Amino acid sequence: MVKDSFSHVNHWVFDLDNTLYPPSARLFDQIEVKMTRYVMDALKVDQPEANRLRDLYWRQHGTTLAGLMREHDLDPVPYMIDVHNISLDHLQIDVDLASRIAALPGHKIVYTNGSAPYAERVLQARGLSGLFDGIYGVEHADYLPKPEQAAFEQVFAQAGVAPTSAAMFEDDPRNLAAPHQMGMRTVHVAPAPHSADHIEYHTDDLTEFLRHFD
Repeated sequence: MVKDSFSHVNHWVFDLDNTLYPPSARLFDQIEVKMTRYVMDALKVDQPEANRLRDLYWRQHGTTLAGLMREHDLDPVPYMIDVHNISLDHLQIDVDLASRIAALPGHKIVYTNGSAPYAERVLQARGLSGLFDGIYGVEHADYLPKPEQAAFEQVFAQAGVAPTSAAMFEDDPRNLAAPHQMGMRTVHVAPAPHSADHIEYHTDDLTEFLRHFD
């Protein structure tokens, strides 16, 4: 049973985007538009080149921001403020998800490659504020992003998360490799499954998956 394989877990780590809200909200469509515009302005390139670099840096460095910092010495602070200044009108309060998260035993955190202030806005819009013991953004790992194991190690040290008694819920399969290596239970939250040795469980419905722990 799923519940039995999580019996040792008392630290619950949740990604934010497309994990604690459904991909159908399409918030990342807005963020990608703003990232492309920021790259155009910062690097003085046209839109096709900005889109190419945005995607290339995401693939090579884990996030577009990480690539911009490493390749162009970009200041991350104004970038993070700008690209996360988006509308959350498509998000709805999810009472069922809130009750499932509240019922989980132990320590619960959100860890996102976005910023902590952005995460707080999203959680409020979803009716999930106050359910987590900590909210951690990429800034808490000195802008080193998931999937880098060193990023997880920094955040988990600050949050007091013991990986061998923890579970990670995440939509990006890449970001489950390091948690699995560190001894965490890994749950891929996405519409379609992704086959990989470091993914132990898949769900397309986080609320339904959390019912296993009733």
